[in-house]
Amino acid sequence: MQNTPDNIKDAKDKVSENVQNVADNVPSAVEKVSEKIGDAIKDAKDKLPEITPTPPGLKAQSSVQDLKARLEWGEPAFTIIDVSERNTFNDGHILGAMSMPKDGLLERAQASLNTSRDIYVYGETDEETSAAASQLRQAGFQCVAELKGGLAAWKAVGGPTDGVSESRNLPDGDDYNVVSKVKEQGQTPTK
Repeated sequence: MQNTPDNIKDAKDKVSENVQNVADNVPSAVEKVSEKIGDAIKDAKDKLPEITPTPPGLKAQSSVQDLKARLEWGEPAFTIIDVSERNTFNDGHILGAMSMPKDGLLERAQASLNTSRDIYVYGETDEETSAAASQLRQAGFQCVAELKGGLAAWKAVGGPTDGVSESRNLPDGDDYNVVSKVKEQGQTPTK
């Protein structure tokens, strides 16, 4: 085929036509790609709660590991209530716990706590804990967790404590061994 002016003009017209077709299709192609990317981002965001670690929520019966995990996450807005007698509380309690002996529990709780606040309650026994939690729930407190095992279980997982007898117990070398504490906590059976 010879390069005649008509052939060259036809070739230029075809190239121009092809360029115009590509130019016309670019916005729809970009739109389709953008839509696909948007769908992929939305799918990824929908899956985030499944793959993003979150602290344990409040359960009606919580383990000391649940409470410790919430504290380690730095989660605010919950209260720990010790319902043991005042002398027992003064002797030793979970660091940050409020003393509300079972005799005046409802009056003190209603005067100082919002009924929608997350509350962890513990006593000298699991039965005492359960009774105190039931009282609070019946009084309208919506988010009450019974801390199973109480202070003894808390100490067993290395949770911080306060009180007269607690200040007498000097830490030994293993108290500063974080690796052994983590291993101990991982081996502690949960019920």
